Amino acid sequence: MSAEDIDLQWFAAEDEGRTEEPSEQRLRKAREEGRIAKSQDLTSAVVFLFSCLAVIFLAKLILRGCTELYTFFFNRINYPVNSPSFLYIFFKTLVTVVFPITIIGILAGLITNIAQNKGFLFAPKAITPKFNKLIPRFGEYFKNTLFSFKGGFNIIKSLSKVAIIVLVGYLVINQNYKSIIFTLQNGNIFGGLTKVCTAAAELLIISAIVFLIISIPDYFVNKKDFMESMKMTKYEVKQEYKEMEGDPEIKNRLIQAQRDMLSQNMPKAVKEADVVITNPTHFAVSLKYDRNVTDAPQVTAKGADEIAFQMRRIATEANVPIIENRPLARGLYTDTQVGDIIPDEYFSVLATIYAEISKYDSKNIK
Repeated sequence: MSAEDIDLQWFAAEDEGRTEEPSEQRLRKAREEGRIAKSQDLTSAVVFLFSCLAVIFLAKLILRGCTELYTFFFNRINYPVNSPSFLYIFFKTLVTVVFPITIIGILAGLITNIAQNKGFLFAPKAITPKFNKLIPRFGEYFKNTLFSFKGGFNIIKSLSKVAIIVLVGYLVINQNYKSIIFTLQNGNIFGGLTKVCTAAAELLIISAIVFLIISIPDYFVNKKDFMESMKMTKYEVKQEYKEMEGDPEIKNRLIQAQRDMLSQNMPKAVKEADVVITNPTHFAVSLKYDRNVTDAPQVTAKGADEIAFQMRRIATEANVPIIENRPLARGLYTDTQVGDIIPDEYFSVLATIYAEISKYDSKNIK
């Protein structure tokens, strides 16, 4: 296959049929698998910056620890190496010098990851071996590295880092080398070493800040790329909706949300109802039948005592038929919730009521 035979447009999510925005369900599953929008460069830049700051602020402690270590070993150069005191001073210096910097770096990385993950993220699926990834996929590799916005951005980002580090290194060295050479020529070795360390610290801090600045757009590019990869086809959207409808927990949530919505809109529900069944004063249940939505009448509002009184008043003002049927009103109030389809045992009596309404009511029953 030649380069001319490759249609670059097939790499786009839209051209793969994935035109729909990802659903909350899909994003939640991706998070459970450890797939989220994050930038490794941002984490590395923050860790690098805080580690450099730690080295600078702890420079005296590091120097004192290294000096003690070198002095100890040179004074005992003829001692056996396996002496317990050798191991003790070595690990003491290691803990004193390295441990604070390590802890600061770990905390910086941990906090940055938590911020990007929007909380702690424990995803066992992310460490599950996937042997299908051992199969080389050259098309996907070239797609991600060459023929995509993210790939081009990564190339530019890497070249920019190298160019900036070279430039910063040149400027820092050019600014300090004469002073360093002059100090060393005068025999001040410690002063020259101090100037070298100062220049190195300056180079590290500037580089860390530059990396941090570059990593911020990298985060947004990764986030955009992640959301593109999460897009769904219309078929996937339909399948997910069917799965959600079949999930009892999700179905119960939807039903409860519908009930809450209908309960909060009781006056509107009564005004738009086909009929209100009353007891006549203690209970009231309003029903609505829309063939495009349900296969049978649906309970849109119900109430007892004061609420039942308000429902009758609203129905009267809106010219909604009010049917007094004590057993039916009590049964519907007891056996149904707002949003429920009427139970089968009430079909017969309600069919009669709807037939009666259709004769005398000028409203159109959908």
